[in-house]
Amino acid sequence: MRQPDEIQRESFRIIEEEVGSHQLPPEQWQVVRRVIHTTADFEYAELLRFHPQAFAAAEQAIRQGEDVLTDVHMVRMGIQPLAERRHGLRVRCHLGDPEMSDAVRALASTRTARGLLQGLRTGPVGICVIGNAPTALRALLADLQQPDVERPRLIIGVPVGFVDAAESKQALYEIATVPWITALGRKGGSTVAAAVVNALLEWVTPVHGTTEPCHG
Repeated sequence: MRQPDEIQRESFRIIEEEVGSHQLPPEQWQVVRRVIHTTADFEYAELLRFHPQAFAAAEQAIRQGEDVLTDVHMVRMGIQPLAERRHGLRVRCHLGDPEMSDAVRALASTRTARGLLQGLRTGPVGICVIGNAPTALRALLADLQQPDVERPRLIIGVPVGFVDAAESKQALYEIATVPWITALGRKGGSTVAAAVVNALLEWVTPVHGTTEPCHG
């Protein structure tokens, strides 16, 4: 049996060999490679898109110790171990919160969307991560139009599905008010969202050092 680090290094080698030459900057490639490793789907080399300020926003949010907000608990669980160990970040998900403001209930029709909006109003958010529900991404995009809402530094929007997944991500791709990372088309999901964030967490060097291995 091989050790986990050895398996990951060999997996990355295979990915690099099969993708071959590409024009992606190193930081983008680290995210793309991590997503391919998670999904075994090489189409993500073409589907992932990055706002020009995405990595600067991610680095600022992580170094400032700001919260990560997720739409569903599966995404939170995929991010939390590395976020806590490497950077001491809090990862929040408010899906199913018993206390929900009337304003949030009026703004969103689904539990996932309401949970996300509740999270934005609970405290400052550095990185907002949507891996499951297009309705949550739509609610977030609508919320960004409100003048009194504190915006996250970075939005990672990769919901999956056949109903409004591709369209909501296209809408995210077209905004200029907040940096984003997305995957165009129907593909995405919780594992993709967690992979993107974990790649960013590994890319940013911890302020106080770490014992965690970095496979960038």
